[in-house]
Amino acid sequence: MNRSFLILISFLLIGFSSCREDVDASALQVYDGPVNTSINVSLIQSDSAIVRSAIQAPKQLEYENGNLEFPEGINIEFFDVDGNLTTTMRADRGYYLRDENLYKGVGDVQVENRVKDQSLKAEEIFWDPNKKKIYTEKFVTVRDGQTLFNGTGLEADDSFSNYVLKDIRDSRTLLPGEEK
Repeated sequence: MNRSFLILISFLLIGFSSCREDVDASALQVYDGPVNTSINVSLIQSDSAIVRSAIQAPKQLEYENGNLEFPEGINIEFFDVDGNLTTTMRADRGYYLRDENLYKGVGDVQVENRVKDQSLKAEEIFWDPNKKKIYTEKFVTVRDGQTLFNGTGLEADDSFSNYVLKDIRDSRTLLPGEEK
């Protein structure tokens, strides 16, 4: 009986060790993709029951670290103290960086101040809701009334009422009938 028991144990050990598969190390990597997906997102920020900003996006991806991605574009609207829409911002793709409390728009970025007849076009822009500032270090085109300014780098309040172009390359006046 001892001998048959030892033979049985030997077969079991051989069987268990021969069935072991090598595990692909890449299969054990931690997943860092989105943990949540939302469709047709609308975020409203208000102060004293007055809407200050509204964010809309067709799709939002949320990551474990709290960052958000808006892969199908983002639209942000800014309102004055009376709740009137003053400024709009849109981008082909957007990001929210939680640790910095910062929004980033990339692609075809457009900002329009509807009150002052001003607009901005850029490849990338950042919005800091705490400081109420928008800024970029990339190339920008600003239209202020009938004048176009091209430059690199810009800082403005989030209503785009007051802005500073950092490195102006050129400017010109729009001709009658020329598209704004």
